[in-house]
Amino acid sequence: MDVRIFNSADELADAAAQLFIETINQKNDAVLGLATGASPVPTYKRLIEAYKAGKVSFKDVKTFNLDEYCDLPKNDRNSYYTFMHEQLFDHVDIKEENVNFLDGNAADWQAESKRYSEAMAKVGGIDIQLLGIGTNGHIGFNEPADEFTDESFKVTLTQSTIDSNQKYFGDTPMPRYALTMGIGSIMRAKKILLIATGESKAKAIAGMLSGEVTPRLPASVLNNHADAVIMLDKAAASII
Repeated sequence: MDVRIFNSADELADAAAQLFIETINQKNDAVLGLATGASPVPTYKRLIEAYKAGKVSFKDVKTFNLDEYCDLPKNDRNSYYTFMHEQLFDHVDIKEENVNFLDGNAADWQAESKRYSEAMAKVGGIDIQLLGIGTNGHIGFNEPADEFTDESFKVTLTQSTIDSNQKYFGDTPMPRYALTMGIGSIMRAKKILLIATGESKAKAIAGMLSGEVTPRLPASVLNNHADAVIMLDKAAASII
């Protein structure tokens, strides 16, 4: 893994955005794997700024998001579909037909997983996959488990994940289930960029970089990827 440590979260976001800009400018129909949550928001802000400055175009770009909540309307203010439109898509020239999400309301999640995998394969796979990391080492909604997952699947969210995300839902109970890309789907990306900021991520980062690959710390599987870039601020890197 290529580990890069930055003085601040702002410097990290600059570098992460630049990696995406370079990917798109080298291949104007690049396929991006995108993530939600607080970590990527500064990176998305810089991509919007770069688009407005004429430094990058998303006109032919295709995107696939890591996950989506189940039992939540697509246009709900807390859906990841809404999040991505508010944080990136509505501010750049990406075409709506090139934006791809798992359908958290699909009646048959196995059929939905198959559809999503086939859609990714049809466009040649993901060129660069953006990841965050949970305090327990999860990536996407792949929580610590006894074995690594492969294709997208329906997951019961852990209490720690619910506790971390409930703040976004206010007094409304958040969903208990989600559809997420599996570890196998993530690992098939040609390049992976994992970003982490803040001291709360330091323990998970140290475990990931220890070299031991275990499904009990899902992010550790990135040790087996041929082209994984890990971008950290000093706080997230404080115990490595």
